[in-house]
Amino acid sequence: MSPPLPQPDRPLLLAGPTASGKSALALAVAEAQGRVIVNADALQVHDSWRVLTARPPEADEARVPHRLYGHVSRGTEYSVGHWLREVGALLREHPNPVIVGGTGLYFAALTEGLAEIPATPPEIRAEADARLAEGGLEALLSGLDAETAARLDRRNPARVQRAWEVLRTTGRGLAAWQAETAPPLVPLDAAEAWVLTPDRDWLNARIARRFDAMLAEGALDEARAALPHWPVDAGLPTAPLWTRAIGAPELIAEARGQMSLDEARESATLATRQYAKRQRSWFRNRMKAWRAWPLP
Repeated sequence: MSPPLPQPDRPLLLAGPTASGKSALALAVAEAQGRVIVNADALQVHDSWRVLTARPPEADEARVPHRLYGHVSRGTEYSVGHWLREVGALLREHPNPVIVGGTGLYFAALTEGLAEIPATPPEIRAEADARLAEGGLEALLSGLDAETAARLDRRNPARVQRAWEVLRTTGRGLAAWQAETAPPLVPLDAAEAWVLTPDRDWLNARIARRFDAMLAEGALDEARAALPHWPVDAGLPTAPLWTRAIGAPELIAEARGQMSLDEARESATLATRQYAKRQRSWFRNRMKAWRAWPLP
């Protein structure tokens, strides 16, 4: 069942796993109701990857204004806090946008608020990197305060390191900072909040077809252009966010002659399915109050 048009005077929050068709739905709603589209995908903010992250094509951008797509260059630090501040500025000009993406943390910050935590100094980041390299996650977990450690997802190395860095930088645990979270920019009761819930087999088939289309549209050329800038720590929790585009490591390996194109396609498609599975899990656990729309 296709969703009806939402109330035109309220922001539409549109979440869904990769390849679920949320960008096309966002375009249809925005065009019908004269809205702007705001990106809520942490990979699509980077200018290195138009094809590989499935950013809306230029033809779609010409039909409806699109904001916060491809505006972050390599080497530029960008976090959920940066994104939230940019969305806040856009909301003052466009109070009823379609905010669309697959990054659950962005939507959580938007609808639940975000703690304003001081940035981590480079020397603290380097200390955390060294601890992680020498002693693994346990070396960081053992240094956390009890309240933060009890709440933390220990399967997420980036979150563990972030918690350690916050405590080391500020002297206060991440849980204490989160307890002082500012009010949300867009409370759920002030918006239409939709989450697409596609059938797994249907979505997996779309993922495979889309990656083939990406290859035909120049994803490998994007990887070759990124190759001279590919950092030595790519693949580690501390690697720059732009290197975490799904399929990028595989296409970089192909460009280096370390993997055949067929191997890269198979590995990248698998990685995309696994990413979609993590997204669906987040949506089930964290978006229970959102309106779910099953697909197809």
